[in-house]
Amino acid sequence: MRPNLPLAVLALGLFTASSVLPALARSGREEISPAEEQTFPYDADIPGCQDTDVLEKVSTQFAEKEAKFWNSSLTIVSYERIERTAWRPYGVDFIPRRYCSALATTSDGVRRKVDYSVRESLGIIGSTWGVDFCVHGLDRNNAYAYATACRMARP
Repeated sequence: MRPNLPLAVLALGLFTASSVLPALARSGREEISPAEEQTFPYDADIPGCQDTDVLEKVSTQFAEKEAKFWNSSLTIVSYERIERTAWRPYGVDFIPRRYCSALATTSDGVRRKVDYSVRESLGIIGSTWGVDFCVHGLDRNNAYAYATACRMARP
C-alpha cells in the first residue's frame, strides 16, 4: 500500500499549525490597545443604566417580543432599584458595554428582575448603541436562550 502524499502533507501542516497557535496567544505582558485607540475606534460614550432612552428601548423590545413570539400583551410598566453591575468587564480592548439590573413591574402586577446591557455600536447596523436584556421568569424559549436565571445576560 502506497502512502498518499497530499494527505501526509496536509496532516503535517495541521500538526505544525496546532503546535504554533498556542504560542501566538496573547500573553499577560503584551500591551493592550484600548478600544478608543484602535483602527476603528469606539468612544465609550454610551448612556447610563437609568437613562430614559435605555429603559424605553428595553420596554419596547420586551413588549414586541411578548406580542410577536408569545402572543402575550405583557408589558413593562415601571422600573425601580436600577443599578450598574459592571462597566467594561472584559477589558478596555473590547467593545464598551455597561451591564445593569433593575426590578421591573410588568402589566400583570408581578415584579421581576431585569438584567440588561447597553453596548456601543451594536444597535441597528452599528450606527448607534444597542440594548440586550433578559427578564427573569420570562425567558420561555425551550433552550433557555439566556441560560438558567438569565445568567448569560450578565457579565
